[in-house]
Amino acid sequence: MDDVGSGPPNPTDRRYDNDAVWQATERLIDAGVTAERLGYDSYWLTEHHFQYEGYEVIPNGLMLGAVIAERTERIRLGMAFNIIPQWHPLRFAEDFATLHNLSGGRAILGAGRGTVPREAETLGTQIGSFDNPSQAEADRLNRQQFDEAMQVIQMALNQEKFSFHGEVYDLPPPGIPDRGDTVRELTLVPRPRHPYETWQAITSPPTLEQTPKRGWGGVFWNNHPSFLAERWERFAEVYEESHGRALARGEKRMLVLCTRVADTRERAVEELRPGHDEFWKFLGPYGWSKGYMGQDGKPAAAGLIPSLEESLDQRIFLAGSPEDLAESIAWYRELVGVEDLLLFPGMPGDPYDVVEAQMERLANEVLPLLA
Repeated sequence: MDDVGSGPPNPTDRRYDNDAVWQATERLIDAGVTAERLGYDSYWLTEHHFQYEGYEVIPNGLMLGAVIAERTERIRLGMAFNIIPQWHPLRFAEDFATLHNLSGGRAILGAGRGTVPREAETLGTQIGSFDNPSQAEADRLNRQQFDEAMQVIQMALNQEKFSFHGEVYDLPPPGIPDRGDTVRELTLVPRPRHPYETWQAITSPPTLEQTPKRGWGGVFWNNHPSFLAERWERFAEVYEESHGRALARGEKRMLVLCTRVADTRERAVEELRPGHDEFWKFLGPYGWSKGYMGQDGKPAAAGLIPSLEESLDQRIFLAGSPEDLAESIAWYRELVGVEDLLLFPGMPGDPYDVVEAQMERLANEVLPLLA
């Protein structure tokens, strides 16, 4: 983007044509191949729809994951996140199993509930907020749909035969005729031939309570360190209460950090500012900054659009020299015992070559300092 930053244009005033969108898609595939070459453990895409503004261009990361799997040998492939209520759960299960088997067991099941109303309501769900009374019913319906869909997905992936009869999904529907009988159970074809992991985005207190009960991993992003430490520990408490064993300090929890590495901290801050401000201009109104700390020491009000200085002071974004970033990541490792770290090295508007250069510097100059 040549007009990236906190000022005009409004996000929805931009419009990229189909050629530009496809170029971005191809470069994201290339970046997956680069990630394997650089030695990363996994590469994560994301799911969004109808975003002509150019921020998010992948509607089906499972399909792109299959392409990347064919071009790589080792790297695992995740989605941060598949928006489960926007899928029919059985179609999702089929596609995930296909990717997992094609890749030799390298797919990671990442699950989320969604944030963007234009996507959600067009594709058959709603987006609400547990702490906003005017949106509480939409939030309840979304959670119910997500919960039932994930039950269906897990049954379909893990069981030879299954049926599910809930309030949202009734599978198979009653009375389907089939060769002189009626269908009472279903069998997913194909099913995974390898074990798989499930991770869910955790952005609200109800999800923090539910995810560890289900035995999945939790992904934490955009949290002030004090909130992160509280939520990290609460996740472990709920998991132990539910499953009868204690987690290791970093087990089943993933931290996401947005990063910019340069020769000096000053240079990194200068390079990061336009993309950071564009990031929050777009995502702030959707409530992504609730994990920031307000002046009263409590979580920030929904809709906060933080400055870069706030993001750096609260250690939610990291910018600096390789040594600076390694020190900050080590600080988080000391704070909560991070074992699974998801790095976000590109901001809206960054040239593709810059993002791949950031991947190179993180792999070759930052991460070795943490060995």
